[in-house]
Amino acid sequence: MSTEKPTGLNYKDAGVDIDAGHALVKRIKPMVRSTLRPGVMGNIGGFGGLFDLSNIKKYQQPVLVSGTDGVGTKLKLAHALDDHSTIGIDLVAMCVNDILVLGAEPLFFLDYYACGQLDVDQAAAVVAGIAEGCRQSGCALIGGETAEMPGMYSGDDYDLAGFVVGAVDKPKMIDGSAIRPGDALIGLAASGPHSNGYSLIRKILDTTGADLNQPTPGASEDSVTLGQALLAPTRIYVKPILNVMQSLPGVIRGMAHITGGGLSENILRVIPDDCGISIDISSWPQPAVFRWLQQAGNIATEEMLRTFNNGIGMVLVVPANKTTAVQNALSEHQQKNWVIGEVTTQPQKIEFLHV
Repeated sequence: MSTEKPTGLNYKDAGVDIDAGHALVKRIKPMVRSTLRPGVMGNIGGFGGLFDLSNIKKYQQPVLVSGTDGVGTKLKLAHALDDHSTIGIDLVAMCVNDILVLGAEPLFFLDYYACGQLDVDQAAAVVAGIAEGCRQSGCALIGGETAEMPGMYSGDDYDLAGFVVGAVDKPKMIDGSAIRPGDALIGLAASGPHSNGYSLIRKILDTTGADLNQPTPGASEDSVTLGQALLAPTRIYVKPILNVMQSLPGVIRGMAHITGGGLSENILRVIPDDCGISIDISSWPQPAVFRWLQQAGNIATEEMLRTFNNGIGMVLVVPANKTTAVQNALSEHQQKNWVIGEVTTQPQKIEFLHV
């Protein structure tokens, strides 16, 4: 066995390029600045992000609400299409939509980007999407971490995680406790599958050999390819829903972000134990991409409903006599919506009509 010691090794020899990391920070600084809002202190690149809560005067009893999430195997589709420009929007959306359910306004966001070998252009495209998601949701991107880990990730693979902190006035928290039988369910349109069910989507693509560059089967927009329909970034609901909360205080009794578990599981999470729900699946138009997925994968309707959002990305629970006012407030932000069902007296039971 040789006892000769290696000579002249450095971090780059081990697969970590410090200079590339510095180049990325330089590239993303203008993106970060574009997301600033009152309360942000300091600059990106420090050991921690700073936010001054005393600048947020509208909260009398502020409660901080935090959330963290990723985008799952949708990253594989971004690689297949060589388009990383919107996956960062997905990351922000999955986090901010979750805390929004409690009535929280997103304040600041941090991201974690891990890869095997840092591609500055690719990483910058991802962060540009994160910055866009922050602008759409009104929160500031105040920090993050780029981890280059050769041996953990191969080729150009990378993974993403995000973390958001928001605030809500304690008396205005939305926890579902005010929900009553007879309340209406208002479904807000999704932009596509959002960031859930992509392991099944990729299985369908592999099994069928579908061309991602073909027009989406059954869609009226010929310019939208199947790949574009599947990669469409998760819709961010912050601004339209905050508008409802501000213009119609106390009207929203509960909210559900339709993520993993689909329509079958997520709404029941915010319904009191002694209530159930009834949903008419004919009350909104199912987007073409979901019709294609069901047909191409020969997926049972029950499986569709517990895997995908099926065109409804967020559900609001409101008094039945307030539906028109809520729908009008949502429409002010061009947010398509439909009354899709109601709360029932059947404990923790969900009924789908017109399946």
